[in-house]
Amino acid sequence: MKTILRSRTKEVIISTDGPVIVIGECINPTRRKKLVSTLQEGNYEFMLELADSQIKAMADMLDVNVGFPGVDDVKLLPEAVRHLQSHCDVPLCLDSPNPRAIEAALKVIDGKCLINSVNGEEKSLSAILPIVREYGAAVIGLVMDDEGITHDPLKRLSVAEKIVNRAVQMGIHEEDVIIDPLAMAVSADPRACVVTLETIKLVHDKLGLNITQGASNISFGLPDRETLNIAHMVLSIYNGLTCPIANPEKIMAAVRAADLILGRDDFAMRFIEFSQTKLS
Repeated sequence: MKTILRSRTKEVIISTDGPVIVIGECINPTRRKKLVSTLQEGNYEFMLELADSQIKAMADMLDVNVGFPGVDDVKLLPEAVRHLQSHCDVPLCLDSPNPRAIEAALKVIDGKCLINSVNGEEKSLSAILPIVREYGAAVIGLVMDDEGITHDPLKRLSVAEKIVNRAVQMGIHEEDVIIDPLAMAVSADPRACVVTLETIKLVHDKLGLNITQGASNISFGLPDRETLNIAHMVLSIYNGLTCPIANPEKIMAAVRAADLILGRDDFAMRFIEFSQTKLS
């Protein structure tokens, strides 16, 4: 299964056969006070610095989240997109819980982007899927619904099936739905990661869809978070993860190594390229 996304001139193919595509997570105000303060001032320089650092670290796409308390994201998200598109040429993932902000940003997008996200709640499906169809975007489907978040992998699979079926019924291509199995903090639930890994495998084996997840969610509240994140990432890739949302500076070495070990990197060319780039 291939999900094809585009910027102005660049095409990115997310494939269930690999290699792994990394969506840079760093344009996000969470834990980045400087991003909040600069965006409040209408200053986009720091946001562009974050974009540059992620692209230098070999991110294939960029997640764009400008949500923080008091923000008018209907105005700010499209402005952020305009600045990013004029500065760099990679596909974008629009990250907002506000459908109006998503639609405003879609109106200024060059190419085909990814929307983060829809879920199985009826309110979410009816608000987001028509926008996805109208603008020809792809969308991330979170495996939660009106009953909340289940800890049963089979029920999470059922929510994924619901999202995909509803999207297809509305005229959205199946390959344009990417599933997020929901990575939860292992500090709060010792089986949280096992449930996520089992969900990834089920979605991969039963639906054959591309799969994403937030790379740092599982380690919240624990020491040495980077080690935990990397371990979970590699296990997730083995089970079918294809396009994590992550900080490429911290995760790319593990991603390139996993691709090589899984036979997705002929003659180790991508691994060698990454290693040489890191040393330069």
